[in-house]
Amino acid sequence: MTIECSRGGDRTMDNGGGVPTGQAAQETAQETVRGTAPGQIGPSPLPYEGVWRFTAPAVDSSVPQARRAVRDLLARQGVPVSDDVVHGLLVIVSELVTNSVRHAALLSPMVAVEVAVGAEWVRVSVEDNHPYRPKALEADQGQTGGRGLLLVLEITREAGGVCDAEHTANGGKVIWAALPLSPP
Repeated sequence: MTIECSRGGDRTMDNGGGVPTGQAAQETAQETVRGTAPGQIGPSPLPYEGVWRFTAPAVDSSVPQARRAVRDLLARQGVPVSDDVVHGLLVIVSELVTNSVRHAALLSPMVAVEVAVGAEWVRVSVEDNHPYRPKALEADQGQTGGRGLLLVLEITREAGGVCDAEHTANGGKVIWAALPLSPP
């Protein structure tokens, strides 16, 4: 698993420092932190704020690796996140990476996981090169699988967060979920 670390994020996003959404989320994830130097105006980032990107092959063994990488990153950076939110994030990462491995590997031999941490939220996203956006299936008691996206949506909703799927510039997709650091 390759880890690309770049300090990023901006506590003064378009929605007042809340959860980044849509294009603002993508732009925020790309920015570099603008610290306050002598003579400059603007907030310095908190020590745990930033954006980190992990890439891995689209194979089954990447699912637990991605989950561990996210867990270890949150701990290493000292992100003040509740245990419930960490657990939810890890399930979300597991489900989204599993979906990429199972359904996109033919067109996307690599999967990318990005973690963006702001002052009050944490956002995880999974990107692959498959063009089709997934749809949440209805719960079918007879099925043994196929409800991962429903689980992601429910965890996100219960935590007071937001999630979405968007097309990327290269024709693939990114699915992301942003949760508050503390549950509501």
